[in-house]
Amino acid sequence: MKITVDEEKCCGAGQCVLIAPEVFDQRDEDGIVVVLEPEPPQDQHALTREAAVVCPAAAIQVHEAP
Repeated sequence: MKITVDEEKCCGAGQCVLIAPEVFDQRDEDGIVVVLEPEPPQDQHALTREAAVVCPAAAIQVHEAP
């Protein structure tokens, strides 16, 4: 799994950080998402997928490994 984000879409809602704090954070100055783990460990995959689904701006993309 690999994570990418579209910072232009991010509205800073912070849902991703609440769901997967080991994978996502937010910039202090504007709340835009920061990816801490672009290739999260297996034990974070389910939470990472959930964070992408609930993102109100659809700014998080999850790319599954083949």
